[in-house]
Amino acid sequence: MDPVIRVENLTYSYPDSDRPALDGVTLDVARGSFVAVLGSNGSGKSTLAKHLNAILLPTSGRVTVDGLDTAEEQALLPIRRRVGMVFQNPDNQIVANVVEDDVAFAPENMGVEPAEIRRRVDGALRQVGMYDFRLHAPHLLSGGQKQRVAIAGILAMEPEVLVLDEPTAMLDPKGRREVVSTVEALCRDRGITVILITHHMDEAARADRVIVMDHGHAALDGTPAEIFPQADRLRALDLTVPETTDLLLRLNAAGMALPTDALTPEACAAAIGEALA
Repeated sequence: MDPVIRVENLTYSYPDSDRPALDGVTLDVARGSFVAVLGSNGSGKSTLAKHLNAILLPTSGRVTVDGLDTAEEQALLPIRRRVGMVFQNPDNQIVANVVEDDVAFAPENMGVEPAEIRRRVDGALRQVGMYDFRLHAPHLLSGGQKQRVAIAGILAMEPEVLVLDEPTAMLDPKGRREVVSTVEALCRDRGITVILITHHMDEAARADRVIVMDHGHAALDGTPAEIFPQADRLRALDLTVPETTDLLLRLNAAGMALPTDALTPEACAAAIGEALA
């Protein structure tokens, strides 16, 4: 499949650090895919995310977006128009006192014509389910709603790739579900490439592909059904597995023979029901 992002032997060291945060990472991201990146604190997952739209530049190696090298200064704006970033705290990305004004901020600064800005703002808010809140004050919204407004602000730039660095870390379970469902729909229904940095296993289970970072390396890379049954390996990397996988593995250890790729609650319940029947 056509890669929209290519990472080649990427190494990055922070100033005064005694070891690289990323050490020879090589991977491609297929256009239109949903990729989850996992890892314990200090594994390099957020450092990797910041290389994907040139917030950070490689110490050595290369990152390209649609063939544009992030290290080339003239490519910076085209890359950042292609790759939008959403961070943990939506309050840090909201800049206006009215929702629709906030979403319009980036395209206005890009010099987009007013009629086109109106189209983009309305479309982006509809995509994230926040159109009815377009005249509201952002500070009166819930955490999940604020994060969806932040995502709409990026969508108004019409990016090809959406990189989200632990966007649900500060949200309650309801807000987490709102944001992850929104992000998944953007990928499945709109064809936007999504790279989700997360520490929630149930979020990663919804992706097409899971990359597990450890000490600056991509330690595991595969589909959720390939990665999550490796419970012992994940625990050795200070990670857990989805609750569904944990349940299936425990039942198998007790003598059942259940498929460990039933990752959603519905698939897990169906597998157990079929086995008991």
